[in-house]
Amino acid sequence: MIRKEELKLVTEWDKTFPKSDRVDHEKVTFVNRYGITLAADLYVPKNAEGKLPAIAVSGPFGAVKEQCSGLYAQTMAERGFLTLAFDPSFTGESGGNVRYMASPDINTEDFMAAVDFLSLHEKADPDRIGIIGICGWGGMAINTAALDTRIKATVASTMYDMTRVNAKGYFDSADSEEARYQAKAAMCAQRLADLKAGEYKLGGGVVDPLPDDAPFFVKDYYDYYKTGRGYHARSLNSNGGWNVIGCESFINQPILQYSNEIRSAVLLIHGEKAHSCYFSRDAYANMIKDSRYADNKELMIIPGAVHTDLYDGGGKNAIPFDKLEAFFREYLK
Repeated sequence: MIRKEELKLVTEWDKTFPKSDRVDHEKVTFVNRYGITLAADLYVPKNAEGKLPAIAVSGPFGAVKEQCSGLYAQTMAERGFLTLAFDPSFTGESGGNVRYMASPDINTEDFMAAVDFLSLHEKADPDRIGIIGICGWGGMAINTAALDTRIKATVASTMYDMTRVNAKGYFDSADSEEARYQAKAAMCAQRLADLKAGEYKLGGGVVDPLPDDAPFFVKDYYDYYKTGRGYHARSLNSNGGWNVIGCESFINQPILQYSNEIRSAVLLIHGEKAHSCYFSRDAYANMIKDSRYADNKELMIIPGAVHTDLYDGGGKNAIPFDKLEAFFREYLK
């Protein structure tokens, strides 16, 4: 028998964005195939009739549904979609113990469990389901699209390939057997230190205070996660971060291996000036290489935008919601 964990869910509005008067909102829970109960916000267009096209949203990696995934979900609900923004396993209000761990397999399953929930929801059309993944969850979304044939359309926004960055470092600067060996050895040592201490050491969220010589992308993250713009008390990046060993298995497990076999539509969106733009450019190239399904794949580059501009618009309306709506309207017919 499938059992849900008892989760303590906040009932008041505690998002980093204002509540819309054009949608109805409620907290919901659902269970993934590992028995972990996930917490989510369901957004329903007011006065909606009939079965609706539905979209599951998650990300960024280390964020919670009260931040940008909720903003995406609420905005798409304003445009007529039934949407679900969820906290991944081990984070936010979702269940799972130990906390602050990540897994390419379990986190892909989180997306599939969200599709399960929407497929069975009375207001959703199970034949018109899409997903949106932001930042590290953009890579997870593409991985899910390669696995879940029920998904008709996928958007990956300001995408990170978390397996690539863990195995090779930023900009592939640590792409060597020796660098990977040292990283793995350090995590193996940390595993024993954690067991001796009786607790898992946190790796730290976004650095605070911000050093004067911090790289631009660190300043970019600080501007979102550590200020009133995007800070949230349950966000890992806003606070203590993932466990030091939280992403250990990512080193060995590329998640985009079969992306060129995705038959459904995929839209990748990235800022021109984002430090992470190479992830989307390379993912798109790999997705269409030797693919029989390249016609419904698209890479959209937002001029002048940096990485976190696609979290909340960056004060310049950088998120192309009109494009997202048109994309999902076309492929969730």
